[in-house]
Amino acid sequence: MPDHGEAHAEVRGHRFLRPWYPVPDLHRHIRLPGRTVVVYERLPVGSDRGLLLDLLNTPDDGDHTDLDSYLLQLTSTYLRVFTETARLSPPEAVVGKLYRSRARPGGRLDHYYADQDPALTDTEDGPRFSDLARTGLYVNGRHHRLDWAETITWLRDAFDVPVWSVISQGDPTDVNLAVPLAWLDYDTAGRNAIAGEIANFSFYTAVLGGWLVPTLNPEAFARHPATFAQLPANTPHVSSHMHAGTLHIRFTDRSTHARRLALSRYWELLVRPIAARYLPGKSLGEALRPYLAMRIIGVFDLARMSLEQRLYLIAKLALCMDPGFSPTRFFGLTEYACPTR
Repeated sequence: MPDHGEAHAEVRGHRFLRPWYPVPDLHRHIRLPGRTVVVYERLPVGSDRGLLLDLLNTPDDGDHTDLDSYLLQLTSTYLRVFTETARLSPPEAVVGKLYRSRARPGGRLDHYYADQDPALTDTEDGPRFSDLARTGLYVNGRHHRLDWAETITWLRDAFDVPVWSVISQGDPTDVNLAVPLAWLDYDTAGRNAIAGEIANFSFYTAVLGGWLVPTLNPEAFARHPATFAQLPANTPHVSSHMHAGTLHIRFTDRSTHARRLALSRYWELLVRPIAARYLPGKSLGEALRPYLAMRIIGVFDLARMSLEQRLYLIAKLALCMDPGFSPTRFFGLTEYACPTR
């Protein structure tokens, strides 16, 4: 690892996580000029095998028994650790790398969007994000008010409040979860917000992992080429037009059966009981809102995306910021798999 600070966080996170979750053995970490070498136990990861990603790449007409068994093991482990370690924590006690640090001045929101006003059409003289404060936008036929500058300002302080936190790896994606079950990548391991944990896994499973990440960073999936075979089935359909000065976006989410199963089971087996205990009623949606917003605009720079990708994410942001925001509708979850409607 070329950054000594990140290497230190990685080693510290591994030690923090080890008593609670299955992780590969850490054999050595050696500081050298210009980099730190961290040596772990080798896990059986190979071409299209060894990660949750590979189970999610099972074709729709394939057998999903292994995926379902894995999800049962994953969620039961989480449920045990979350129940044992949950506490109401001040913001400075929670790992801030993915959320609080990115939202604060000088963080990723500034790096991406300071002095930027991304376009909403493919013409130079067309409307931009700043125009939405005046016009709003229509998403799938319903009008939403979205003030881009106000949203950025709100996110600056949204993570400076006490939150329910648990001990976790903090970045639970399909490439950070190994098969057999183990957690990988530890620089965000520690005490993480429950809402951030839920938002990360859910949005990555539903949107980022099957579509946007392999589309924008294909070289990261060279050893898992089945990802690209599933890409068309995970790519949303997006269309847009202007009418009377207002942007209209229509989208249809598309996910493979495996990804829908993973998300549904995660919510049914983990989110439902955890939310009932720590985030009851409407507080789940309110708790998720800032973390989802950061997943939507704080992972990739919207200004550097294709117009279709940008419009899809701005539509998702509008749904997230709507006063009537519903996690059930947002993720397309069936009623039985979600704690609130």
